[in-house]
Amino acid sequence: MKPSRLLLVAVSLAGLGALARNLWRRPLPQTTGSETVPGLDQPVQVIRDRWAVPHLYAQSRWDLFFAQGYVHAQDRLWQMEFSRRLGHGRLAEIVGEAGFEADHLARTAGFTRAARQDVPLLDDDARSALQAYADGVNAYIRGHQDRLPLEFALLRQRPAPWTPLDTLTYGRVQGWILSHNWEQEVLQAALIAHVGPERAAQLRDDYSPGNPIILPEQTCASLAGEFVAQFRRAADWLPLLRYQGLSNNWVISGDRSTTGKPLLANDPHLGLDLPGIWYENHLSCPDLQVAGVSFPGVPGVVIGHNEHIAWGVTASVPDTQDLYLEQFHPDDPTLYRVGEEWERARVHREEIQVRGEVVSRVVEVLETRHGPVVTSQLPLDGESQRVALALRWVGSEPSRLTRSVLRLNAAADWREFTEALRDFDCPSQNFVYADRAGNIGLYVPGRIPVRGDDLGLVPVPGWTGEHEWQGWIPHEELPHALNPAQGYLVSANNRVAGVEYPHHFSCEQYDGQRARRITDLLLEKDKLSADDFARIQQDVHSLSGTEFAALLTSSSSALLNHPALREHRAQAARVLSLLATWDGRLTTESPEATVYELAEHFAARRVFAPWLGDLTDRYLGLNLGPIFHYSSHQTNNSRSVLRRLLRDDEADWFRDEQGRPATREDILAGALADALAYLRRYRGEEVDNWRWGDLHRITFHHTLAQAKPLQRLLNRGPYPLAGDGNTVNAAFFRPQLPLNDYSAGPSWRMILDLSDWDASVGVIPGGQSGHPASPHYDDQIPLWRAGQYHPLAWSRPKVEAVARERLSLLPQAGTGTPGGA
Repeated sequence: MKPSRLLLVAVSLAGLGALARNLWRRPLPQTTGSETVPGLDQPVQVIRDRWAVPHLYAQSRWDLFFAQGYVHAQDRLWQMEFSRRLGHGRLAEIVGEAGFEADHLARTAGFTRAARQDVPLLDDDARSALQAYADGVNAYIRGHQDRLPLEFALLRQRPAPWTPLDTLTYGRVQGWILSHNWEQEVLQAALIAHVGPERAAQLRDDYSPGNPIILPEQTCASLAGEFVAQFRRAADWLPLLRYQGLSNNWVISGDRSTTGKPLLANDPHLGLDLPGIWYENHLSCPDLQVAGVSFPGVPGVVIGHNEHIAWGVTASVPDTQDLYLEQFHPDDPTLYRVGEEWERARVHREEIQVRGEVVSRVVEVLETRHGPVVTSQLPLDGESQRVALALRWVGSEPSRLTRSVLRLNAAADWREFTEALRDFDCPSQNFVYADRAGNIGLYVPGRIPVRGDDLGLVPVPGWTGEHEWQGWIPHEELPHALNPAQGYLVSANNRVAGVEYPHHFSCEQYDGQRARRITDLLLEKDKLSADDFARIQQDVHSLSGTEFAALLTSSSSALLNHPALREHRAQAARVLSLLATWDGRLTTESPEATVYELAEHFAARRVFAPWLGDLTDRYLGLNLGPIFHYSSHQTNNSRSVLRRLLRDDEADWFRDEQGRPATREDILAGALADALAYLRRYRGEEVDNWRWGDLHRITFHHTLAQAKPLQRLLNRGPYPLAGDGNTVNAAFFRPQLPLNDYSAGPSWRMILDLSDWDASVGVIPGGQSGHPASPHYDDQIPLWRAGQYHPLAWSRPKVEAVARERLSLLPQAGTGTPGGA
């Protein structure tokens, strides 16, 4: 090649490289110096520490929330765009067919329709905060049209202005993610039809009396009899059906802490992506100072502390959704039966634009008095009427959630805290509380339906009027506790209240193993420190693992002589010997953890598949819905039922592959043989190489990383991961092979020290920035994986000591806003 041509090629490549670098790094925001921002009334200081956590100092709430919106947009604008499109049902506009089902769900559930109801209910403070926040986001968008995040360039899109309705709609999405009862109701209906009411009732996890109730001094009682009664009643009409979100928190009083003041811990378990769901920030103005984590797209702080109080949240898992079977008129599909009359359903005409298609797809959503119809209409047996399911959900009701969060951020004591939670309607959460005066408490706010005799387990007829909600549990009667004599409170999605509680709350809580383990660890020492709290958050001891291992090892002799293990008897003996001395910890290096997880996996399929057939995957927690294809709750339920059946030697449930009666030893030997065969095939013959972390891994996925080049660019991992869904350090995964599809876990770890706010610590799995080119896109992953934390600076001297970058946001003359006065 001639020198001139070589030079031309080199120049061209250099130009392409420069273009790529420009596309990659140009969106990075300015974090030092000053920027003039129209819409501010007075200057705002943004001080970022080494982890890029912004500490915002403003002179008014208007400027503070304006600056929060601006900073959120600096770091997370693409995530905000994706979130609002998810809520409004407008993903398909930018991603094509891949977004249609999510859009269809959002339009059917009516997230935007519900959010519009909130606008007239906004008080002045909430309206001002939402508008200031939106104005801050839009100031950033307007000033950076040529520096938008990489994702906008890849999709050739530009963001529309942000609105308060975008924020309100996102609140509905979060409420939906933490509400899953309707899919459980459909599954229960299918199980009743398949195996009958009595056996279906046995397939529900009846809360173990050995696991703790959240409220102190309340009694755990069995609901098994109620399950059977409910299912028997449902069996009369279920043939009409012709078709077939978790966390830990705890708090101790000063009497139990080494500091003499309360300590509070929280680690909400949510999906782990890049960027992560949470954004750390510290907000300060003369009448408000609050710090913790926020949702990008929403003003204020969701989890954290202010000058006086601290709080953390877990999902309380109440039953806030019911499915109603509606009858429709044979000649008019918009008329549905109410008693002996016909009422007209509302019809919402939703147009969904799919990228690449010229004509919008039209979806007509019918809405009855109960809510949107979520299934097709199907004929009744032998009748001309048609039936479909309508969903009633508290998230469809008008909400004052924004006001609640803002009042929570400013609360100074228990009274103001509980009053703020009066408007925290959906999603219901277990709030643990502590204050500088030394009080600790727990409150479970939410709009929880009052039912009659129904437990909300299965779909019910909508035309009879016998299954209607009878109002809401009064706020004063919602579960709560203040300064319990035991000196601590724990919640981990376990049962909230016992038989003494006068209202039905839920049948859907988790089995309480995490709560029991946390409680055991809290009681190991008379006084606990923040370091002890960190150790508890990292705990990977499995109570269910030790129970299942005991089932195997207690039958070692029979298992080793079983035909299923005869061919590999020596290997089985080695494995059983290891399990006999196993400490129950699901570490990344543990082969015992691997054997336990796989043997339990295969045992579940051996026990349930002969009875459930095609329903087996759904019962084990897979493919429950059109969008969310995995339910950690249902996996937890089914595994708990499995251990109960094996522990109690319920021989009536045990069948071999041909459907013939089998014994518990047949099930265990077969499951162990299945596990060993799988491991030999994929991990080799050497047992020491069967490390849990080699099978159980996490990749932090970016929403657009579907193609391999983008995966390498935008994703991080895979990394080996300890624990599972029942360990305190939770690591949920789908119950299918291979077991490396990590689902959810600690999305924010926080330990707050009420003796010294500056001694508090936290960590998110990812980083503060949503820009892949930023060092803060993934800089907290090593901390998170190692069980380490970074300081949460609070006082101004501490913030100044850790400052790495300073940005002054300056008002533009003549652009001040009356809301900031």
